[in-house]
Amino acid sequence: MIQRIQTLYLLLVVVLGVILCFFSPAGFVTPEQSEDFQEYSMGFYSINNTTNADMQFEAMNTIPMAILSVSIPLLAFIVIFLYKKRILQARMNVINVVLCLGWYAMLGLYIWFMTTKFHVDWYITPWASIPLVNLVLTLMATRRILSDEALVRAADRIR
Repeated sequence: MIQRIQTLYLLLVVVLGVILCFFSPAGFVTPEQSEDFQEYSMGFYSINNTTNADMQFEAMNTIPMAILSVSIPLLAFIVIFLYKKRILQARMNVINVVLCLGWYAMLGLYIWFMTTKFHVDWYITPWASIPLVNLVLTLMATRRILSDEALVRAADRIR
């Protein structure tokens, strides 16, 4: 049901989540060689092609980050079509909020690992704020879903 505002919130979560899959949330710079590595959802990639370019593959497997980056918009897309089951929608939105928080925990783990193992400096790009926006939008959608459920239950009591 597109006329419900929570559907628009969840659709925005889907769009932002898909955008996040293609952009780097963090980057790493080696102080000695000034080589710049970007972390994408599928791995670390070197921006400058220098002699240490194969560090991108031995750094860390980022498949769990890719799974989280894909599962957040996928779950929001599934929730859109469960409009007849409002309680299930709300519960799945709570799972989506936990996934957004887990995304930040995973990003922090990757940053910690890269800085301790390779002694690189790190920076956060503006794309790292997308899961926070998704978290807020999901919470707003959950609030609207629960208010719809309360309205339906109140209408059932009147009958």
